[in-house]
Amino acid sequence: MRRSRIGLALGSGSARGWSHIGVLEALQEAGIRPDVVCGASIGALVGAAYVADRLQALKDFAESVTWREIVSLLDVRVTGGGLISGKQIVELLRRLKIDAAIDSYATPYAAIATDLESGREVWLREGPIEDAVRASISLPGIFSPVRNADRWLVDGGLVNPVPVSTCRALGADIVLAVNLNGDLVGRFDSGTTKRTSFASISASPEFVRKLLGQIPPGIREQASAIAPKLLRSAPASPGYFDVLTNAINVMQDQITRARLAGEPPHVMLVPRLRDIGLLEFNRATEAIAEGRACVEQALPALRRYI
Repeated sequence: MRRSRIGLALGSGSARGWSHIGVLEALQEAGIRPDVVCGASIGALVGAAYVADRLQALKDFAESVTWREIVSLLDVRVTGGGLISGKQIVELLRRLKIDAAIDSYATPYAAIATDLESGREVWLREGPIEDAVRASISLPGIFSPVRNADRWLVDGGLVNPVPVSTCRALGADIVLAVNLNGDLVGRFDSGTTKRTSFASISASPEFVRKLLGQIPPGIREQASAIAPKLLRSAPASPGYFDVLTNAINVMQDQITRARLAGEPPHVMLVPRLRDIGLLEFNRATEAIAEGRACVEQALPALRRYI
C-alpha cells in the first residue's frame, strides 16, 4: 500500500515567517518529513531553504541578524515600483547556497506569486529558486515587482497566503498548513504599540541616508532639511507604514479565510505571533520557538493522519 504523501503549505507573514523554521524542525524531530513544500512570500523563502537542505544555515542567519544587517539588505531606491530593489535578498540566498534550479531538488516545491496585471495566481516551479523566492516576497509598496516571462510578479500572499491548493495539485494526499495571519487583525494600538517594525527601520539614520542617496542632487538639499523629522518619534496616529502593514494584515486575513473555507488542510497550525511586526526580522528566536511549540501542541491531531 502506497504511503500517503504529505504536503506542507507555508503561509505569508514577513518576519513572522521565521516560525516556519521551528515548524519544520519540530516536524522532523517527530519523524514527519513533508514530500511536497509550497510557500507564499516568507513561506517560499523558508520552504526553499528546506528543500535545498539549508534550513540550519538560514536559522543561523536569522538568529544572529542585527538591525544594522537588516538595513544593509534594504537596497533603497525611489524608482522601480518599490522602495527596495531586492537584489541584496537574492545575494543573501546565494551566499546561503539556496540557489539551484527548482527541478534539481528531490522535494517538489512551488513558490506562489501574483501577476500584477491580471491578478492571477502564479506557481513558480522551475528556474533558479532564489529568483522564485524574490518574486514571491515582492510586497507591494515595499519591494519592487519582478519581471518573469513577460509579466510583472508581486507577493504571492495577495492571492493565496496559505497555498493548500498548490500542495494538492503537486500530489499531496495530506496537507499541513501554517497560517501566520490568524490573530493579526486589530493589532495596531495607537496608544501602546511599540513601533519596531518597518516604521522603525525607515526612521533609522542608515535608512534615511540610503534614501537621500537616491535623490537627484538638485533636490537633495531640500530633502535633507526634512530628514530630521523622519528620525523623530512616531506620532500617536498611524503613520504610512502602520497603515500599509495593517491593511496588508486585514487583506491577507480575509483572503486566507476565504481560501481555506473552500480548500481546508487536514491540520492547521497557527503560531501565536501577534506582537511580531512586519519587518522585525531580529526576533527570529522568539518566532522559531513559537513555531516549535505550535507543532508540539498539534502532535495528537497530526498523528491521526500520519
